[in-house]
Order: sequence, then structure tokens, then C-alpha cells
Amino acid sequence: MAIKLKGESYYWTAEACRMAGISKNTFYRWVKDGTFADVEYRDRRGWRLFSKSDLNRLKAEVNQIDRLPNVEA
Repeated sequence: MAIKLKGESYYWTAEACRMAGISKNTFYRWVKDGTFADVEYRDRRGWRLFSKSDLNRLKAEVNQIDRLPNVEA
């Protein structure tokens, strides 16, 4: 369930990961290794708040397809 702050909707990490189809552990690993730039906002407890654009970036990363070089047998 999104929370509203100043007219904007924000999601906590668990919700954003569920909506994107990944685990929180995967998200944390991506942030740690630089695959995904961390979100800009946090609540007063320090918990991440995902904006709609953060959620769209996360979904785009999840759906990214990398082409592997041709491997000849």
C-alpha cells in the first residue's frame, strides 16, 4: 500500500520489490554492487521510500535483457 506525502505516492522496499518481482536480498545486492542506484528518499526511520520513478527504474532493471556473445561449439 502506497503512502502519500505532499501529494506523491511512495512505496517501502518490500512493496517495491514485490511489485518488481524480485526479493529484497536481490535489491540490496544490486545497490551494494552498483547495479541499481539507491533511491533518493527515506522516512524518519531511515527506511527507503520508492517514488513512482524509482519503481519504474527498478522494473526496467528487472526486465533488462543482456545479449551474451555467440559461443561456438
